[in-house]
Amino acid sequence: MNAKSARLRRLPVIGAVAAGAVLLLAGPASAHVGVQPGTAEKGGYSTIAFKVPNEKDNASTVKLEVTLDPKHPLASVMPQPVPGWEVKVEKAKLDKPLQMHGKTIDEAVSKITWTGGKIEPGQFQQFPLSVGKLPDDADELVFKALQTYSDDDVVRWIDPSKPGGAEAEHPAPTLKLVAKGAAGKGDDDHDHDSKTGGKSADGKAEDASASSDKSDGGSDTTARVLGVVGIVVGAAGVAFGLIAGRRRSA
Repeated sequence: MNAKSARLRRLPVIGAVAAGAVLLLAGPASAHVGVQPGTAEKGGYSTIAFKVPNEKDNASTVKLEVTLDPKHPLASVMPQPVPGWEVKVEKAKLDKPLQMHGKTIDEAVSKITWTGGKIEPGQFQQFPLSVGKLPDDADELVFKALQTYSDDDVVRWIDPSKPGGAEAEHPAPTLKLVAKGAAGKGDDDHDHDSKTGGKSADGKAEDASASSDKSDGGSDTTARVLGVVGIVVGAAGVAFGLIAGRRRSA
């Protein structure tokens, strides 16, 4: 076998490797449980949503458990109803009571659990919350999320961020807290939401869902494009190798 024929025979392998590499790079995009939007103003109120993608091909997500940051309890946490899902809110006594609108709050939401619904393979679901008052003395709120599948597998999204900005294997959803005005328009009309039964909060939850869909849409589209390119490259390599082999045999 001469050098030229050896190179031709290696082309299918190179194409397949290239396709696999591209797919590996594309796969993780927006694949973990996260909180949207990623930032909120310190000292204010905000509507956030936990975006939960289903990562399995043969099982559905049937349960989401979110534990709130115990270092920074929130006086107000209101879940927006999600069609098909039941929500359970658990509270815990506070070592140091909070003050909210002239009232003393001695307990706060510690955990929220959604059950009863399904996130099918290839789909995602958002679980909105109206939260506040956000702390003034912190730069982030770290949530711990447990994602349970129909095959009883539990993925624990609880890993802290790594030094240097490297992403952990199962990063905990993290809400970055920024100075007032740095996060865009916030939900400072929380008092109005409370008086109107949370209607405004629900509307903003929809806005948060829409904005997160738009922000994630770019990375999802990029992942799909890269995946298709990888498949095309691999297929072209295999086809070229087969043609070259036939010509060699002839």
